[in-house]
Amino acid sequence: MKKYTYTESKDTRSGFGAGLLEAGKQNENVVALCADLIGSLKMNDFIKEFPERFFQIGIAEANMMGIAAGLTIGGKVPFTGTFANFSTGRVYDQIRQSIAYSGKNVKIAASHAGLTLGEDGATHQILEDIGLMKMLPGMTVINPCDFNQTKAATIAAAKFEGPVYLRFGRPVVPNFTPADQEFVIGKAILLNEGTDVTIIATGHLVWEAIQAGEKLAELGINAEIINIHTIKPLDEEAILKSVAKTKCVVTAEEHNRLGGLGDSVAQVLAKELPSPQEYVAVNDSFGESGTPAQLMEKYGLNADAIIAAAQKVIKRK
Repeated sequence: MKKYTYTESKDTRSGFGAGLLEAGKQNENVVALCADLIGSLKMNDFIKEFPERFFQIGIAEANMMGIAAGLTIGGKVPFTGTFANFSTGRVYDQIRQSIAYSGKNVKIAASHAGLTLGEDGATHQILEDIGLMKMLPGMTVINPCDFNQTKAATIAAAKFEGPVYLRFGRPVVPNFTPADQEFVIGKAILLNEGTDVTIIATGHLVWEAIQAGEKLAELGINAEIINIHTIKPLDEEAILKSVAKTKCVVTAEEHNRLGGLGDSVAQVLAKELPSPQEYVAVNDSFGESGTPAQLMEKYGLNADAIIAAAQKVIKRK
């Protein structure tokens, strides 16, 4: 098992803030809009550097999406910023009609996604957003795993032509990917080669998958681990190549098991390579209040759950 280490833990939302600033420096058409959550979205540095390119919309998320769509007509590259819950569920009609349907070049930056929003509870957590957004024709869906990858994804999204949903989180997590990485939208990253089971993870669950892989190696199980940072378009080639070798797969995500990464992988396999699959995901329920660690433990979104799923799916081969 390849060893991964890190020197610091950082929140992925700060990676977005750093990436937004860099994207702004690279392209004068990059602008930012926020729904009264500047600090939470880490937009302060962008605002300090480019005050004339920032628009505080207030608690009017639907209006923010419409304004962003309009700005693209003038050649701007707008990033909208609010919590993932308010970036999707609250404004789905506006995204569908004003952004996705007409292919507007809007980047929907969604922070505080999943359970790890923590103490704010189920009304502010969202576990359905990946499903909502990936169902929209033409929408690119990105869910990076750490600070460095979120920064790189933000810069890549700014250069990409078309609507993008960029999902990231609130808690600090290990920052283990290279600072100088090249982020290729739609291209999976092979973290460890293995022969016994494929583990496909996204977002905060990528580090948990690495931890699971190390423990599985101690048990004599050689896991192939793949970081799927882009859920749409999905790297089908990487998935099929790996599962053809291992003959079974575990998917891991901080999302409802319905409609997320696991279902996307299952569709690929059902069509091309039917194989045993186990899900590590929230089992069709809302979240609740608690610390991120408590919630990940209770809802089975950690290395131990991935290990159990891997052992189970191997027996089904």
